[in-house]
Amino acid sequence: MVELSGERRSRLSLRLDPILLLGILLLGVLGTVVLYSASGQELDVVYKQAVRIAVGLFVMTLIAQTPVHWFRETAWWLYLIALIMLVLVLVFGDIGKGAQRWLVVGPIRFQPSELMKLAMPMAIAAWFATRQLPPNTVESLIALVLVLVPMFLIVRQPDLGTALLVGSSGAIVIFFAGIGWRLLLVLLSAVAAGVPVLWHFMHDYQRRRVMTFLNPENDPLGAGYHIIQSKIALGSGGMEGKGWLNGSQSSLQFIPERTTDFVFSVYAEEFGFIGVAVLVLLYLSVVLRGFYLAYTAQDTFARLLGASLGMIFFVYFFVNVGMVSGLLPVVGVPLPLVSYGGTSMVTLMAAFGMLMAIGNEKRLMPK
Repeated sequence: MVELSGERRSRLSLRLDPILLLGILLLGVLGTVVLYSASGQELDVVYKQAVRIAVGLFVMTLIAQTPVHWFRETAWWLYLIALIMLVLVLVFGDIGKGAQRWLVVGPIRFQPSELMKLAMPMAIAAWFATRQLPPNTVESLIALVLVLVPMFLIVRQPDLGTALLVGSSGAIVIFFAGIGWRLLLVLLSAVAAGVPVLWHFMHDYQRRRVMTFLNPENDPLGAGYHIIQSKIALGSGGMEGKGWLNGSQSSLQFIPERTTDFVFSVYAEEFGFIGVAVLVLLYLSVVLRGFYLAYTAQDTFARLLGASLGMIFFVYFFVNVGMVSGLLPVVGVPLPLVSYGGTSMVTLMAAFGMLMAIGNEKRLMPK
């Protein structure tokens, strides 16, 4: 038996993947730097974000110590608890900004939909883990129902953006499980056919978002103002950017939600194409590391869960960048690990903790 060095033993005892951790820390540091500029150089915003990152890292470290089989054993309970809380939101939920998305328990105010972002891929992965892959049509349809029920409850809040993210977290697992191409084409056709029905049930503000996405110049001082200003910031950054703290669109407060949904626009204006390329590489390195950890996992559940968590992180990034650049409708998705916010930060860090637990399970297996 080969004796491990002190550094190796310490790393194994913490069960933290150094490559993934480095990517997360770099994105977190970069986020605080951008937030300082986007917030008008308010140190309070940077301090609060740093605290949230620290809390998220603590949560990630705790979850990374957990054996992977525990995720599988608790997946259905977590899914059921999150589902019940989503129902409670519609009955007793706290209302803010016209939406009923929060539960209040004493001093704690939280969104159960954030819990479902983790519970969904865990439950769908647990469903397929006990079945032969690729799944048959019935097994795939049952998994699809498990995805659609929470989506419907979240849409009712209303929160279409989160509903799509939760739905994608489950759909990604179904895809990685090996759903048949014929069934996939049928489902895509059904989604396309259901678009007119969805349009009928959408709220007025959601319809305006879609129309603004199609033609923001139709109302440049109203509904289209935000995305137009965002695209101006993206284009004005040029190759090298205007420099940190020198972005005119953000400092003059033309960019809306500068510290949350549109923080990427602030970053692109100040750091330009080169800075954006570095940011994209950082995100891709985190995603690819997640895929590698999933690829080396010990069983079907761990592989499906790990691959879905890595892909979900990419979807968050892709949707936010597409949203602020006018390629996708504005749905209120923050830039992961960069945008100002607490709940989404902790959720992402918890997902990274699961990925590290999956990766370390193989590393700690005896030869």
